[in-house]
Amino acid sequence: MPSRPRRFIGIDDEFRGGKAVRVSGDQVRAERFAELFRAVYLTFHRRDRPRSQLPGASRAVLEHLALAGPLTIGEAAAHMHRAQSVVSEIVTHLERDGLLERESDPADRRRTLIWLTEDGHEALRRDRDVLGVDLLARAMARLPRGQADALNDAMRALIDCARPDDGPRLCSDGGPRLRPDDGQPHEGECHDDQDKL
Repeated sequence: MPSRPRRFIGIDDEFRGGKAVRVSGDQVRAERFAELFRAVYLTFHRRDRPRSQLPGASRAVLEHLALAGPLTIGEAAAHMHRAQSVVSEIVTHLERDGLLERESDPADRRRTLIWLTEDGHEALRRDRDVLGVDLLARAMARLPRGQADALNDAMRALIDCARPDDGPRLCSDGGPRLRPDDGQPHEGECHDDQDKL
């Protein structure tokens, strides 16, 4: 009785002595998803302006503060392994642009903390946007009822399956959930402007 042909894929399939690799259903689905992900990016990527309006050093300071919470300039410099004078100059520029502000530390009035303003949070959110939300909204409006929610739920589930079992869940800004008291990742609720995904 002839045996059923097995499905193999790979450039070595036809070589004698070559080791063919069996392709699993999970592998095929992952490859299909990767192909669709590229198509989604090419279809919906932002076209309104260059992706980032922020210089790299400014973006780094804003991103660090958004994750760590309010810090002194010295603490920010130490965290980022940069000279305090360099970080101070970046902070002065961001403060002049209305993206950062200085505030007294409520626990110790002698300390001055730097923190993102509402405009700073918004600039960082816009800078993180890779896809054009308006383009996505128009396409999602054409999907059958409930399909857009199912798509978002499936993407969330896929991201959750990729993280380590002990890793923090993400908030809508793409960052981990942070404790408001010390800015460290945790599994609780998102704080301040962080919304759960």
